[in-house]
Amino acid sequence: MTQELASAWADSMIGITQMALSPDKSLRGHYHGTTACLSALLHAGRYEDLYSLLAHTDFWHYKCYAVKALAAQGRHDDAIALTESLRGPWTPDRAADRLCERILLESGRIEEAYRRFGLSAHTGGTYLATFREIAKAYPSIAREQILRDLVQRSPGDEGKWFTAAKELRMFDLALELVRDSPCDPKTLTRAARDHAEREPAFA
Repeated sequence: MTQELASAWADSMIGITQMALSPDKSLRGHYHGTTACLSALLHAGRYEDLYSLLAHTDFWHYKCYAVKALAAQGRHDDAIALTESLRGPWTPDRAADRLCERILLESGRIEEAYRRFGLSAHTGGTYLATFREIAKAYPSIAREQILRDLVQRSPGDEGKWFTAAKELRMFDLALELVRDSPCDPKTLTRAARDHAEREPAFA
């Protein structure tokens, strides 16, 4: 979609969107085209119109367009500060973390993205899947460092990271983890059986 077409679409919806987001309770309400209008304004580069529409709402699913607009203007720190100001019960933390992470990654601030948002922005169905998502996003970060940082974020669950460490062939770390925290004996028995020949010292 071109900026011109996006702007035309925005013009067709901006009047109703303005009423839907109005501070006047007699005017405001749900409009199914609000998100489409905000998206069109963002794509068209009409940032001031976007900020004006969003001036009276802190609803994350709308306000995130203001965050994206700030980032598009190169105001990365302002975008992240706005996101942090919107934290609360109605803001999904993972969505906010992922947006901030993306802003920092796209601006080349990889170490900062990892340190501030990388570990919280990703999750998988298992501990190992979570690790793999993060490792894929941050190929420049040492894999053992990522796993150790994940372990540190979940005190008391060290034993649950044992399988991840084992599957990644970080055997010394795997042994460290089960010394520090309980691990299902069946898991340990299987690990010993499966590695008896390949990694006898570990088994």
